[in-house]
This record gives sequence, structure tokens and C-alpha cells, in this order.
Amino acid sequence: MILILLGPPGAGKGTQAERLVARFGIVQLSTGEMLRAAVAANTDLGRKAMTVLDRGDLVSDDIVIGIIADRIGQPDCAKGFILDGFPRTVAQAEALDAMLAEKGLSLKYVVSIEVDEKVLFDRIENRARETGGARSDDNAETLRKRLGVYREQTAPIIPYYRKRGILVTVDGMQSVDEVSRSLYVILG
Repeated sequence: MILILLGPPGAGKGTQAERLVARFGIVQLSTGEMLRAAVAANTDLGRKAMTVLDRGDLVSDDIVIGIIADRIGQPDCAKGFILDGFPRTVAQAEALDAMLAEKGLSLKYVVSIEVDEKVLFDRIENRARETGGARSDDNAETLRKRLGVYREQTAPIIPYYRKRGILVTVDGMQSVDEVSRSLYVILG
């Protein structure tokens, strides 16, 4: 089972990914973590990424796709995985589809967790209170910026996956447990 969870910041993607990992025995793959691991392991792609990062530039899509391709070949991904933080653009979605096809794999579902933006601000404020501000990005100004980036860059991949017939939506306004139950029904 290969999945992507989409939704604006604060929609609950991380929480639901943890639950899906526990329920289905799949792996959550964060592109940021994979990138750091490739750099730390001094792989060819890790060295290429480090050169780009040292210049202060963003790592190119082909390097990220290569790192994902290497990672999903590892044994813990055999039952499937959830991509976290990728793709963020239509070009990345197309590159991901091509790489998966080369490996004889394909996405099962792209799940869009839909939440009213006003609720997101409430959730971020609650999370900041509950964690004592442990996350530096738990504030209204950062959320406003992240929502702008999400709307501009990531939300356009929703129609891309809808056209492919693999997009499903979940009402993220439900309780955490209700969202989980909805996902379990969809994913079987």
C-alpha cells in the first residue's frame, strides 16, 4: 500500500500517518529525514544534495526522487509506505509517478484531509499550549505563511490526482478517532 497524505498544515496528517503505520505495518517516509540520512550516510545522492545545500539552494526534484527511489527499495518498505512532505508540486507528482512505474509500483491512494482554515488556527494555538511551544512553527504568523505556500504550490496537485482517479477526501473536521475510522474504511 503506497499512500500520500495531503492537507494544509495542522490538518492532522502526522497524527493520522502514525496511526496508519501502526494499523497497516507500513512505513512513514519523510523526505526531509531521507535527505538528512542520505547526507549522513555519504551516499552519492547525499553528496550531491550536500553540495546543493551548502550553496543554500533547494535540492532538485531529481535528487529527491533518487533518494526516495533508494529508500523505498529497503526491506521495511516492502508492505508499503506513506510519503510525508512529497510531492509538493505537479512536476514532483509526475516525477514520482514515473519513478514508481519504473519500479513496477503505483500509488494506491492520495488522501486529502480537508479542514476549515479557521479551525487550523485554533488547532495550532491548542497544540502550542499543550506542548508549551515546543514547535517553533506553532504560531499564527507561521501558519499563515505555510497556508499560502500550501495553497499556491501543493493544492494544485489535488486535481492532478483526482484526474488519475486515486484521490479520496476525508473530513478533517471530525475528531481524530473519526478521521482514523474514515481512513481505515477507505484503505481496507
